[in-house]
Formats: sequence, structure tokens, C-alpha cells
Amino acid sequence: MFLKLFRRKEAQTDADFVSDYRRTGEVAGLGELYERHIDMVFAVSFKYLRDEEDAKDAVMQIFEQLIEDLKTHEVHNFKAWLHTLTRNYCLMQLRNKRLIVGDENIFENESYESFVADTTINEAWEVESRWNDLGDCLENLALEQRRSVELFYYQKLCYQQIAEQTGYAIQKVKSYLQNGKRNLKLCMEGKQHG
Repeated sequence: MFLKLFRRKEAQTDADFVSDYRRTGEVAGLGELYERHIDMVFAVSFKYLRDEEDAKDAVMQIFEQLIEDLKTHEVHNFKAWLHTLTRNYCLMQLRNKRLIVGDENIFENESYESFVADTTINEAWEVESRWNDLGDCLENLALEQRRSVELFYYQKLCYQQIAEQTGYAIQKVKSYLQNGKRNLKLCMEGKQHG
């Protein structure tokens, strides 16, 4: 009993935090989970919005959205889902900014087309398009390949951990990853040239 007081708790996974939040509605655990990924949320926000204050605002707004969205969304890979949520939030901000600026006729000396040609917006659309293509290509992979790729690249699990979690033999995991990467590459190349 005495030693139990000094044992460290096992580290909770992202899925544990999500499950706890959905079960209890307690925001404290969700805050700890968000703290794990706040650097990624800020980096993605800054990449799209290109303004530190806007990115900081996005971090707060995304956390508030997260509190609501996790009540209704079944999330299996929190980090990937949060990345997508962040990206979509930022793209919506860019769209809204474009609409507001366009509606206020600020472009008296330059055309609306030159605003649309702005690299920030074009880069954001390109990134969104590539993420959508990647999502489509992932969905088209065989189940074993998709699970192996997601666990290896999104959850950063090693071959052994993937084998333990999925029940696949380690040699199969390696094969699924190799074939999955090849198939993803072919699919993405097809979408770029298609």
C-alpha cells in the first residue's frame, strides 16, 4: 500500500483523454491533452494565418471548438483529427477575411484577381487540396495498409507496437507499411497529374 502512493501513474494516451472527456465531460483532462499538442496547433495556425496574434487567437478558438466537437465526433487518431480541425479553422478564417476584404472594396487600385493570387491563400488552398487527396488515398488503401500507415506515421508507433496493437506479425507490418507507402505515392502522383 505504501509503495502505491509513490508509483507514477501510467501515462495516458490521447485516446484515454478523449474517452475520459466523452464519459465525464471534465474539461481538465481535455486541457492536459490539448497541452500536448498546442505547439502543433500554433505552428499550423501560424503557417496558414502568417500572423502571431491571429495564430494565438486561433489556438484559443480551436480549444473552445474542440470542447464542443469532441462531444459529437468519434475520434480515433486525435493528433491527425486536431491537425485537420486546425487546418479547417484557419482556412475558414482566410476565406472570411477574403470575403470581408472583398466586400469592403479595398481593392480600388488592384483587382480582386490579384488578391486571389496572393501566395498565402493559394498555398493554403494547395495544402488543403493535398490533405484532401491524402485522405482520399488513405481511404483507398487496404485496411491493413491503412492501419499500419496511420499508426506508424500519425501515432509514431514502432513496428513492435503496431504488431501488438493490431495482432499483425512484425514482417506483415513491415510489408503493409512498404506497400502502403508505395500505393499512397502512386495515388498522390495520379491525383497531381489527373
